[in-house]
Amino acid sequence: MKKVLFLAIAAAAFSFTSCDSKKENAQENAADQVENAGEVKADSLEDKADAVRDSADATSDKMEDAADANPSTATPQPANGATTK
Repeated sequence: MKKVLFLAIAAAAFSFTSCDSKKENAQENAADQVENAGEVKADSLEDKADAVRDSADATSDKMEDAADANPSTATPQPANGATTK
């Protein structure tokens, strides 16, 4: 009987030590809030960076399209060593 009582008390002691305290839970919740706020800010900055990159790509595409629309009227020079006959 003593062994059963001892095992029951030991099991109860282990179950109480595995529970988090209110202070620990509050600290973990505060840490989670800081992490979540950082994630939100990082996501916002990534969205802004994507918008800037997309704008730059669109501008360079327009410039390249404009250059392609105006064909060169200059006669290309022959390559070195090439002959024209």
